[in-house]
Amino acid sequence: MFLPAILETERLLLRPLSPTDATSIQKLASDRQIADTTISIPHPYPDGEAERYISKKIAELKIGCSVTFAIGLRPRYAIESKLEAKLIGIIEIRDMDREHSVAELSFWLAVAAWGKGYMSEALKPLLNCGFETLSLNRIYAYHMVRNPASGKVLQKNGFKPEGLLRQRIRKWGIFENVILLSILRQEWQSKDKDINW
Repeated sequence: MFLPAILETERLLLRPLSPTDATSIQKLASDRQIADTTISIPHPYPDGEAERYISKKIAELKIGCSVTFAIGLRPRYAIESKLEAKLIGIIEIRDMDREHSVAELSFWLAVAAWGKGYMSEALKPLLNCGFETLSLNRIYAYHMVRNPASGKVLQKNGFKPEGLLRQRIRKWGIFENVILLSILRQEWQSKDKDINW
């Protein structure tokens, strides 16, 4: 599977994960607000978890079942935003099912990067990679009902709600409802695409 080394947007650089990202991931993912709004990030974030996660994602890339990118800021925007340029979040296409050309989208951003449009910007080249490079037909994503911001980002980028999964996950001892959304290749192709797609 050939993938571009870096996906670029006006403000962002999406690059493959590296073992050197462990410290940044550990620091950012340790924020309780990150764990609270994601389905699978634990809190407290255990020591060594970032290294294990990176190793797993590198191995999954080699066998072609997931593609994970560190989201970083171009230096100019890092200075303006006072965020660390190297890594402000993670975005991935995972659990690829080649027989049915379907995969899951997953993402998170550092709390300091929320509300600035970074994730919507990162989705454009990632969807391009998913549909063009990986030849997927359907990309789906989940978000907790109490995290509508993620749903807004997905819908802004063409994802359509498919349904409510009642008590689909257990977060800190509480069963939570989750919304499932997806975008199809034909829907993505019919969108007006700018130069970043």
